[in-house]
Amino acid sequence: MDTKKTHILAAVNIHKSYAMGKSSELKVLKGIDMEIYQGEILAIIGPSGVGKSTLLHILGALDRPKTGSVRIGDTDVFNMGDQQLAGFRNKRVGFVFQFHHLLPEFTALENVAMPGLIARRNSKEVYQTARELLEEVGLEERMEHRPRELSGGEQQRVAFARSLVNDPVLVLADEPSGNLDLTNSTALHELIWNLVQKKKKTFVVVTHNRDLAAQADRIIELYDGRIKSNVMRKMP
Repeated sequence: MDTKKTHILAAVNIHKSYAMGKSSELKVLKGIDMEIYQGEILAIIGPSGVGKSTLLHILGALDRPKTGSVRIGDTDVFNMGDQQLAGFRNKRVGFVFQFHHLLPEFTALENVAMPGLIARRNSKEVYQTARELLEEVGLEERMEHRPRELSGGEQQRVAFARSLVNDPVLVLADEPSGNLDLTNSTALHELIWNLVQKKKKTFVVVTHNRDLAAQADRIIELYDGRIKSNVMRKMP
């Protein structure tokens, strides 16, 4: 790893476990240390059940570790209270999930704009950004459609556009194509990679898809709650 590169996230000694009854616990993460560097595309791979999604949620401050720390920029995120953390997360981190979590009563445009409105940004500017992002993901003709009127691939494009509306420093994706067929999955991968590189975003994706992982700048493999390998494939 090039130590001269600027890291935007540092995770130190991350442990996470879940209670299993009154006297036992399931240890999911067992001492994760990692850094994420500005502008890189990082893939996290590994078998089911090794803690990939749990790690991603902790990196994005959606969940708190049992022990350990995560710094995004100069901010130690778990030193914040829940309300302050929610505001920080909304403004600084974008999320894309396997199940898009679009709000069914709102249009594609409104769904993309929602994080910006929650952040109390100027609504005119937010909607302009949302329109531009939907155009960039090829949905300029579908902005006023509600999720039920969109295909699975289109819904995931909306979710990806939504993740970018607040210009986050970091975008995290958990199996973004896991619910799509091969054709839509391939198209989504190409779209994500092109747009992430165009906008110079730092992007972390959890995936079982080896073809998707092979396009990343770096691949981290988890096994039994620990980092098994950390391989730089190319410089971002």
